[in-house]
Amino acid sequence: MAHVLEVQGISVAVEGQGPTVVMMHGWPDSPALWDETVATLRNRYRCVRFTLPGYDLSRPPRPVSVNQMCELVAAIVDAVSPDEPVTLLLHDWGCFFGYEYAARHLERVQRVVAVDIGDTNSGAYLKGLTPREKRMIAWYQIWLALAWKLGPVWSGMADRMTRYMARRIGCRTPPEQIGWQMNYPYAMQWLGSYGGLRGVARVDKVFGPRLPTLFVFGKRKPFMFHSSRWLALLATSPGSAARGIDAGHWLMKQKPVEFNTLVASWFDGQTTAMAAEESA
Repeated sequence: MAHVLEVQGISVAVEGQGPTVVMMHGWPDSPALWDETVATLRNRYRCVRFTLPGYDLSRPPRPVSVNQMCELVAAIVDAVSPDEPVTLLLHDWGCFFGYEYAARHLERVQRVVAVDIGDTNSGAYLKGLTPREKRMIAWYQIWLALAWKLGPVWSGMADRMTRYMARRIGCRTPPEQIGWQMNYPYAMQWLGSYGGLRGVARVDKVFGPRLPTLFVFGKRKPFMFHSSRWLALLATSPGSAARGIDAGHWLMKQKPVEFNTLVASWFDGQTTAMAAEESA
């Protein structure tokens, strides 16, 4: 049975016992993304989940800036684990916001598992994209940013645009749980809304070099969200690793056994290694 607490108007579910793992989903998902993962981990780890601001369609739209999101994550981490650093388990936009929180609060994060979104703000990533891949990424993201702008004046059309794109890219969230309110990160990226995304930490400078990181990515996609350079960096960074799974973007749902076994094994290995270092 999960224990629920409220932090800055966000419901936070806590389930299980052991070291704390804070899970962040992305677009256009909910904490249910991690159902199978929690079932795998809760006997050994304390699993913490919450809905990103604005992603609960029963509440008014709630776009937040990067600073506000980091403040929210900080408040949640402090509420659920005031005395010990946490593990972050991140997917999609949860990666982007989780990365930035961790970069600002290294002392509060022990390790990171990042799913499918890597060093997208590095020069190596941008240089590695083909013109066709750049057009594909711009097309779906600008579409969603425009749906966000349309939402306040024509919500029905904005919802249809958002659900159409979710269907096109293989999202498994039920359509009735998807709405234009979720699209504000794309408006931040392409329209500069809510302060935009400038000034965030370079992922490849922090994750691997400064924080142990497991990066898990789907290999069956039309384009990747990481560079080959970052995979090589993780492979040579002590305590870090990168693994590809024969799946798409939502690999924790497409290949749940393989994904959850990999994550649990890495957690256990990291825990054993840290215990050995402390006793040495």
